[in-house]
Amino acid sequence: MKGLHMVAFILLIIGGLNWGLVALGYNLVESLLGAGSTLATAVYALVGLSAVAEIVTHKKNCKNCSAGTGM
Repeated sequence: MKGLHMVAFILLIIGGLNWGLVALGYNLVESLLGAGSTLATAVYALVGLSAVAEIVTHKKNCKNCSAGTGM
């Protein structure tokens, strides 16, 4: 489960940074992989699935939340 968490976390960082760049008018994923390409779509899908995985497993993985101080 730790491996899944690390992959999901890295993909969420990539997705968050890309959204920040999109706000500035630059899409790094599409620049690297091609706008509308199958690979870019796969990256977006993996980032979305990573968000779902983190939502589902967050409370169990988060030291602050599992200590009763958070969510």
